[in-house]
Amino acid sequence: MQSLSFYWPFIRLGATDVWRHKTRSFLTMLGMVFGVGSVIAMLAVGEGASHQALESIKRLGSQNIMISSVKPTSEENATVQQSARLAVYGLLYDDETRIRETVPGVEKTVPARMVRRNARYNERLLELRVVETVPSWFEVVPRPILAGRILHEGDMESRANVCVLTEFGVRKLLAAEEVLGQHVRLGSGVFEVIGIVKNESGGSVRAPDSEADAYIPLSTGSHLFGVANSRPISGGVESERVELSQVIVKMKGTEVVEAGAKAVEAVLKRFHKKPDFKIDVPLSLLREAEKTKRTYNIVLGAIAGISLLVGGIGIMNIMLASVTERTKEIGIRRAIGARKSRIVVQFLINTCVLSIGGGLAGLVVGVVIPIAITFFTAMPTVIQPYSMLLAFGISVGVGIVFGLYPALRAASLDPIEALRHE
Repeated sequence: MQSLSFYWPFIRLGATDVWRHKTRSFLTMLGMVFGVGSVIAMLAVGEGASHQALESIKRLGSQNIMISSVKPTSEENATVQQSARLAVYGLLYDDETRIRETVPGVEKTVPARMVRRNARYNERLLELRVVETVPSWFEVVPRPILAGRILHEGDMESRANVCVLTEFGVRKLLAAEEVLGQHVRLGSGVFEVIGIVKNESGGSVRAPDSEADAYIPLSTGSHLFGVANSRPISGGVESERVELSQVIVKMKGTEVVEAGAKAVEAVLKRFHKKPDFKIDVPLSLLREAEKTKRTYNIVLGAIAGISLLVGGIGIMNIMLASVTERTKEIGIRRAIGARKSRIVVQFLINTCVLSIGGGLAGLVVGVVIPIAITFFTAMPTVIQPYSMLLAFGISVGVGIVFGLYPALRAASLDPIEALRHE
């Protein structure tokens, strides 16, 4: 193996040649700079978007199965034709009991009913989504508590008129007020605010909470509001009877989630003659999202890699020009005994100086671009170390591959013909 002292004269000669043609070398390196930078930046943007989606799904709970009531198409058509008709559909309290008692591997079930209500505080009015649920909701869908407390079993037993608000609802409804202990009117009831929790959004995923929610005990909601809900529409009143809007089933482990989802679906289909429920499995969504993320990164990396290919072509072009310019010099070196291998090494090192220099500058550009994107657009980006190593390695590899032909061409020149070259 050759020592560094053998290669050092060639490295110095290559650096000198690059410096002697500064403008030409700079323009050649730009292809590698933007190629490396675009690979890192595009992978960082893709990784950031995927990371945000994956985190949203993870927050839904990898051990959870989420069952939601959905209005069948036949019911929607009937409501349009007969605006005064009462539409009855969705999950029942009995469904929750059946799932808890018959599906293997169930740790707990959490029922919830969700309705839209106007919330009023003094002169302020805000439409909220009221979530009537049980205290274990906050165990299966954990949310950071910003102030106060969450629902307790005592609230359920006493049918207490208490509510927990999400931070967005608090800002809109109780801005500049002492929040805890205030009383807010929700529909026909007056509720004391006992806590504030952080908002979480599922993006495109069916998230268990929204921007402005008020959590109240299920027993209180059933007592005050019942299970029927009416709202005025053009030409009449739309009425619906939905016992439960959602049931979250927490399984004992991730290994039984998908089998549990199939068992839940089988149980519900036995007692529901129409498709009035929907099952979401965050674990399955997570796996699908991870597959999509890998594909997304490959596609983005391939697109950005085209820039590196263009940079490699630029290096080949400049090295062929260099061979033409230095034909007589090559002939002299061959005439005094230089071997072909040393001519090849000389030109390959010139190529490496260009590709490595462009790759290092591209690393800086590739780090700066995602930071700028996040700063100006608030779009999350994640720079992975592997993307930097990959981009730099490809940059050097492309430089060597595209510099090999000019180097071999230089080495194969006939010394006599090269000495005659003007």
